[in-house]
Amino acid sequence: MRIAVNTRFLLKEYLEGYGYFLQEILSRLVHAHPEHEFIFFFDRPYDPKFIFGKNVTPVVLGPAARHPLLWKYWYDFKIPAALRKYKADVFFSPDGFCSLRTQVPQCLVIHDLAFLHFPKGISGTQLRFYKRNTPDYIAKAKKLITVSDFSKADILEHYPAAASKLHVIHNGIRSSFRPRSFEERETVKQQYTGGKEYFLCTGSLHPRKNGMNLLKAFSLFKKRQQSSMKLVLAGRLAWKYESFTESLKSYKYREDVILTGYLPEEELAALTAAAYAMVYPSLYEGFGLPVAEAMQSGVAVITSSGSAMQEIAGAAALYADPTDINALADHLKRIYKDETLRSELIRKGLEQSHSFNWDTAAAQCWKVIEETIA
Repeated sequence: MRIAVNTRFLLKEYLEGYGYFLQEILSRLVHAHPEHEFIFFFDRPYDPKFIFGKNVTPVVLGPAARHPLLWKYWYDFKIPAALRKYKADVFFSPDGFCSLRTQVPQCLVIHDLAFLHFPKGISGTQLRFYKRNTPDYIAKAKKLITVSDFSKADILEHYPAAASKLHVIHNGIRSSFRPRSFEERETVKQQYTGGKEYFLCTGSLHPRKNGMNLLKAFSLFKKRQQSSMKLVLAGRLAWKYESFTESLKSYKYREDVILTGYLPEEELAALTAAAYAMVYPSLYEGFGLPVAEAMQSGVAVITSSGSAMQEIAGAAALYADPTDINALADHLKRIYKDETLRSELIRKGLEQSHSFNWDTAAAQCWKVIEETIA
């Protein structure tokens, strides 16, 4: 069997949501099924570390598909030609896009519908592309995967035609995210905050991640507690970050806010495990991987109500309306002052994190891929 895969998000320097999903799923499928051939379609030169086995054939299909006009060209012209050339039996695409010009059966992963709920988070041309093409992609794909029951309900509300082919497969958590020793945590704190405790928020900086409200809540916390606590923001500067960075220039507690930029996996995992608490007030998520990673790292979590994070964390987190600055600040105060509460959240989080396993997710993905071919 020949499984063609859209691997354009396997980027060495910017491995984020879709990329991590691909890396974890594909590395397992390639090793578990050496009798099958995997054809990886990249849109630019690739890093050899992403070729997970001898049964992988890497193919570069230029030009790089990084805006809507090139998306259309890549998926509807380059992909069909490559599927014919390599005689693929199925096309697996993890980024919500598929090809409308091929008869090869396709398995499509839709992580969330953020473009519908937060249209200001992307450019106008991207938004129009998503709105115009997503219904056609859902109709074209033989099987659909999403990453939470929250996302499934959201997809079915807006695209009921997906009902007969939509499967929920939860993300896993990378093994690098684990509790660290006291000495390891102290080393990390010395490196990033001069030895001070810190709240951590991970993920690329853009409006949907709600950074401005987090700054305001942290400011209220600092005023009320007179604490030396720091706030560490770990992630690259993404769409419309300028207003956030501009606000930081005049922010009263600017010296207590650390921007790390993009971090490689091992550094991010160590930074997560050394945090006093994870604060993840995103306005909308289909899963909320930083929440799961923090739980597995033995770190207490404060996150948003009304999104997938409640499904992922269950009773192992404190929840607040992400637009309610006072509620966020109150939770920062509670977790700072109540060590019993914090310890209980850590215990529950470690238990809850056992629900998310990449081996399980990969096996479930393989089953859906087989059903796609059948």
